[in-house]
Amino acid sequence: MTAAPPAPPHVPRSALADAVLERLTATYAAAADPERAAAMRAYMKDVAPFLGIATPARRALSRTVLAGTPRPEESDCAAIALHCWRLPEREYHYFAVDYLRRHAARCSSAFLPVARHLVTTVPWWDTVDALAAHLVGALVAADPALTADMDAWIADADLWVARTALLHQLRYKERTDTGRLFAHCLLQSGHPDFFVRKAIGWALREYAKTDPEAVRDFLARERGRFAPLTVREALKNIGP
Repeated sequence: MTAAPPAPPHVPRSALADAVLERLTATYAAAADPERAAAMRAYMKDVAPFLGIATPARRALSRTVLAGTPRPEESDCAAIALHCWRLPEREYHYFAVDYLRRHAARCSSAFLPVARHLVTTVPWWDTVDALAAHLVGALVAADPALTADMDAWIADADLWVARTALLHQLRYKERTDTGRLFAHCLLQSGHPDFFVRKAIGWALREYAKTDPEAVRDFLARERGRFAPLTVREALKNIGP
């Protein structure tokens, strides 16, 4: 019997979130481009509707929206992100991701359920990967007790949760828990989905920038367990 998904996190009361969302929706809506929106939606495989705002313009608008706003508390970060995720257009999700990247250090380990909700709601690589590397990774680095959650996430039936566990150490470099990275890769080595196989290769390729010999040795022992795509991705910059 499949377990029921977790209930959506409670949206905290936040005057800052209310003010930001009022500015944000007005500013973004005024810049909408329906023709560009259709092309962006098609490129992203129809995962969500778009307003049609290109990334450089969107980030410039975001700076306008946030001008003069104070540094948030954790509850403000949660409220802004969850309110944005309730809006259908993808640019609002991107705004939330950028905001959380900027303020990840303001969030404690108690923020992890919010991160999981964002990862599993309207999931696609365009939001999941940034959340994995810049939010979840930051939370785990700040509180090593959360490695137990990553050990649970890697075995999760939701491929985006597993992908997040694979990618959460992407920016750790010398701080990478190599044993956990390799164990996670092996645990999902037989996964049938492209996005998980690709994530394994990407995680290994990124760590190979820090310790190429460790990655070569690992794949010399275990490459038969991985899809060719994964091996090519892992060895892309260091060779066999």
